[in-house]
Amino acid sequence: MPIPQSFLDEVVMRSDIVDIVSSYVKLTKKSGGSMLGLCPFHSEKTPSFNVRADKQVYHCFGCGVGGGVISFVREIEALEFRDAVEFLAKRAGMQMPEDDTPVEDVNRRKRAFDLNREAARYYHELLHSPKGARAARYMERRGITKQIATRFGLGAAPDGWNTLSDEMRARGFSEQDLIDAGLCKRGSKGGVYDLFRDRLMFPVIDVRGNVIGFSGRILSDGEPKYLNSPETVIFNKSRNLFAMNLAKKTKRGMLILAEGNIDVISLHQAGFDCAVASLGTSLTDEQARLIKRYTENVVISYDGDAAGVKAAERAIGILDKVGLNIRVLRVKDAKDPDEFIKKFGADAFKLLLERSEGDTEYRLSEIKRASELETDEGRLAYLDKAEELLARLPNAAEREVYGRRVAESAGVSFEAVDSEVAKKRRAFAKRDKNQQQRAELRPTAQLQPRERTERYDSVPSVQAEKVILQCLITDASLISVTKEMKLASEEFTLPANAKVYQYILGRSPDTPVSSAQLMAGLEPNEAAVAAAILAEPITVTNSEQAVRDCVERVRVERAKGKPVGEDDIMELYRLKKEKEGLGGIS
Repeated sequence: MPIPQSFLDEVVMRSDIVDIVSSYVKLTKKSGGSMLGLCPFHSEKTPSFNVRADKQVYHCFGCGVGGGVISFVREIEALEFRDAVEFLAKRAGMQMPEDDTPVEDVNRRKRAFDLNREAARYYHELLHSPKGARAARYMERRGITKQIATRFGLGAAPDGWNTLSDEMRARGFSEQDLIDAGLCKRGSKGGVYDLFRDRLMFPVIDVRGNVIGFSGRILSDGEPKYLNSPETVIFNKSRNLFAMNLAKKTKRGMLILAEGNIDVISLHQAGFDCAVASLGTSLTDEQARLIKRYTENVVISYDGDAAGVKAAERAIGILDKVGLNIRVLRVKDAKDPDEFIKKFGADAFKLLLERSEGDTEYRLSEIKRASELETDEGRLAYLDKAEELLARLPNAAEREVYGRRVAESAGVSFEAVDSEVAKKRRAFAKRDKNQQQRAELRPTAQLQPRERTERYDSVPSVQAEKVILQCLITDASLISVTKEMKLASEEFTLPANAKVYQYILGRSPDTPVSSAQLMAGLEPNEAAVAAAILAEPITVTNSEQAVRDCVERVRVERAKGKPVGEDDIMELYRLKKEKEGLGGIS
């Protein structure tokens, strides 16, 4: 059965959107009862992410995302609707009602979880059998103990085409189950063959303890060196981190972000139980948010080669965006943490960890390392890059501390560096402001929804629909007006508007319409459109007359039956800027 509306209403009522969003985004107060911050869903330097406490909605004027508290959790945690409701319910101390997910979807996911668990057990069994001898020898060469292999559930995939598939079929799983779980592929002759062959197997386990996929390290000279499970109904590599199921329990107060699985295992074996790694891909926004759920502090410990430095630079930007405290560890006299620990031991790595640099210090030292400070041209180039970095620092004390270091390195006065940093800050502020204004002054982009799947056939009709919905949400008694005029949801131009209107019609005229509650029943793209409507305050001098006039406008535009043109948009934009409008809007 579906989740009861009364339960959704209660979850939303107990989940203040400002509290929820604040745990992911640093918000500052803004006039008019809204909060402002940097959007967590796209990269920006000028805040355009608005949260309205009065309406319990959020909307980004930069990328167009928006919705209520359930929509936000769905987007930020990459969850399905029910999972997002469960996330909020658990936070509010509420017990979820019975599952409403279609039986076939539930069964498919359950089969994938069960199959992956059985496959992990089988791979681990093979590691201790003659078929797993190559993998066992590789582990011995890399110094991986049997105890740590058991802790991580390591296994062996023999060099055979059907070793796993034959065993799993014998255990009651079908060929389709094997394909759905990403463990096998369909051959040209119709049969299936094992995806992982001749590899040391690393099961990927989520934070709930489910085996969701695998990563396999080849034991020969073939390619690719590491092979990960494909995307499945239960596995998305961009949303998970290797060993997070173990690292989340650490008492160290931080997480170490390593580059590969072997590095993570070596760190855990040396006592650093806080290490994790991304799964064969660069760090993603989703992975950064996952880290944020368990700690405020992260140390980047990538390889010291050019690729590692570049990856660290990128990771700093992603981790900084979610508000983490970042340090960067330089692995000296070794190519990676695994080699360093083997050469110098755990105590030496602990000392290295304690001496890790802050992200600003690291980036400045990298700029310095790549500069030729022996020449005037080199010093000027160093100053330009360093001052640009300093100009982006929001804290004045940080700018002064690091500015003095830069001045000393380049052999110039601090006053000269400080002056150039100030100029760059003004230039950046002006550029950011101009970009924001250009976005705001682009009528077509501004008046059309951001989602490509949602396009306005008639902008005047949508503007009228917006006023109708805002009036009905503000005053539920006005539902009687639209019922009297027999306004049907099918007359709305935009499906999201029609869905919001249907929700409002389903509520009692005596029950106030909650914008946060109505968001609960919308898909993310629909919620974004609705949030954009609600985020823009429009005042009316006579609500009832405004609704009547707007219903007429919707019907007039519907009767025209013509698509919107650029002239229509420009005219609407002019009217909007002059604060003129429909039905007494002022």
